[in-house]
Formats: sequence, structure tokens, C-alpha cells
Amino acid sequence: MATDYDAPRKTDDEMSEDSLEELKARRVDKSASSVDVDETEQAEGFELPGADLSDQELAVQVVPRQSDEFTCSSCFLVHHVSQIADENGGQPICRECAA
Repeated sequence: MATDYDAPRKTDDEMSEDSLEELKARRVDKSASSVDVDETEQAEGFELPGADLSDQELAVQVVPRQSDEFTCSSCFLVHHVSQIADENGGQPICRECAA
């Protein structure tokens, strides 16, 4: 934030004029001016479970697991081999699941 060093500074009297009540009132005024969000507009983007998605196409490219990656046997997510924390029955477990 830029500072204007040529601007006049507040004196001690002016600093004491900013009472606690005035500062609280300013804070309440700022929060009261927030924008109201229409809940129906916001809900239009949500898909309900069981919705018919048969006409939708996959819009991302699926890349197979690379040689330096593994699938965690607990969360079934693909991680880099540097994230292996332990093995359970010969199956790798990531650091997040081991914690």
C-alpha cells in the first residue's frame, strides 16, 4: 500500500476522537452493505443425485497412471511415488491415509 508522506497527519486529539463505539459502528455499516445472494440463482448450478447425464460427454482427457505413480489402497487416489508412507499387505498407502 502506497503512503502519501505529504498528507497531513492526525494529531493526538484527532486520534482520540475515534472512539471504540465509532469504530464498531463503521464495521457494522460495512458488513450491512454486503450483496444479498439469491438462493434460487445459486441453486441452479447444482446437479441432483440420480440426474440423467446420458447426453453429457466427458470434457477432460484421461491419462493412464504413469510409471512413477501409484494408487493408494486406502483412498484409491493416484499419487507420486514420493507420497508412499507404508504398505499394507503389499499394497501401498499414501501419507495422508497413513497419518
